[in-house]
Amino acid sequence: MINLTRHAISIFWQSSLRGDTHCSREILSKGTRPPLEGAGGGILRSGYLLAIFLFAFNNLSAQIQNSDNLYKKPLAEVLKEIQARFRVQIKYSEPQVKDKWVNYAEWRFRANVDETLANVLAPLDMKVNKEKPGVYKLKEYEYYRWEVQDGWAYLDSLATKYHDQASWEKRKAQIKPELYQALLLSPLPAKPNSKPIITAKRIFDGYSVENIALEILPGVWINGSLYKPLNFKGKIPLVLSPDGHWEKQRFRPDCQIRCAMIARMGAMAFSYDLFAWGESMLQFKYEDHRKSLAQTVQALGGIRILDYFSALKETDTARIGISGGSGAGSHSILMTAMDDRIKLSAPVVAMSSYFYGGCPCESGMPIHQCGGGTDNVELAAMAAPRPQLLVSDGSDWTAHTPEHDFPYLQKMYSYYGVKDKVENVHLPNEKHDFGINKRIALYDFLIKNFKLNGTAVKDKAGKYNESKVTIEKENALYVFGDKGEKLPKNAVTGFENLEKLFPLSTSK
Repeated sequence: MINLTRHAISIFWQSSLRGDTHCSREILSKGTRPPLEGAGGGILRSGYLLAIFLFAFNNLSAQIQNSDNLYKKPLAEVLKEIQARFRVQIKYSEPQVKDKWVNYAEWRFRANVDETLANVLAPLDMKVNKEKPGVYKLKEYEYYRWEVQDGWAYLDSLATKYHDQASWEKRKAQIKPELYQALLLSPLPAKPNSKPIITAKRIFDGYSVENIALEILPGVWINGSLYKPLNFKGKIPLVLSPDGHWEKQRFRPDCQIRCAMIARMGAMAFSYDLFAWGESMLQFKYEDHRKSLAQTVQALGGIRILDYFSALKETDTARIGISGGSGAGSHSILMTAMDDRIKLSAPVVAMSSYFYGGCPCESGMPIHQCGGGTDNVELAAMAAPRPQLLVSDGSDWTAHTPEHDFPYLQKMYSYYGVKDKVENVHLPNEKHDFGINKRIALYDFLIKNFKLNGTAVKDKAGKYNESKVTIEKENALYVFGDKGEKLPKNAVTGFENLEKLFPLSTSK
């Protein structure tokens, strides 16, 4: 390309000096368009040649390394040079580097590869993940993912803002109303005056299940399944169980098992969909879940669910808890920080000072800018002195929970004299899921703090027995019928119509 460019420029200047418009034939032989013929062809040919010259000059100048051209190089070329110089591998696809250029490319190189990559990629809003020594993978900049030490340092800086219960309460009082503002929920939208849609009750061994849909905005529904003990006396505790980012949503076996076990122990468990997830996809598309407003709708859904169950005579409002895993763990942290009606929280494989949630439903709205800046661990601290369980594992962003984040929370709880009210069950050899050991940790915590009946779900050896739970087919958990045929006629469909209910969400 550069040889053709130099050739075109040379021909243009030579032909200009001698007034030869037929030089285009020579350029044509190098692969350019044919000259224009007919009336006015000379002028058109001259204009065409000028265009060729400008295009050629711009392409040539972009490859000339000097300060006039910002020492500019294609990103793909720079990455190849980095790999050769530092003897490393950088994984990337062609679309990632297409049409991307690095200004002052050579000047960004440093003595080691990590500093060089950071210096080259930061202006492009890109980064690399280090998969293993000498192997990197190119990524778009992830605002929600920090280096571990950076997250810890930021949490430490937040901790300098308070030193006792009084100063911490002042900090909480600053953050809490700003969370509602950041989520476009201040003031809260008017509550629809509609009755919940409740399906027929199914009876199983020690518990029942019925599906419920609540209208949280005009034409917008949140759907879930209520697991309830068959035999109970007095008021019943409630455990909200939002779903996480796992396949099959709240319909998968481990979710059904968890909720049924909680019911068999003597509490209600309400398993509900995230926005544009599960049955919510009757109204919205999966890609809508990846939009920032998803976090607002989910938070509002949690508030409406609390409204509904708190108003039931059978609900023990002194024993309302919430426990979700992964993205639903982030949702659990946020809901506990926002709503004092939640008396116990158990975020599972979720909380981290260096990971803010990789989905917009966790970090799409500016909740982490509240109070002059916050993070998920400080938000989790807003639960104090209410009981809180953190379940962490060794393969995700909770791998370092016991080292820094949990001690911070213990200190925050100690302001209230209840350091033991926050617990951490760390499973270093496990992965990112809501598996049996994570469920056991939750069962133990609920029995301890909500005084549930553990003997109802244990065998003679004292081990939890989940075999008496019936796993229902997915469609049995639907509120609106097998094909959505029972969806109310006033149901909002399409994200563009949802946005109209939040006019500020699209304002610039």
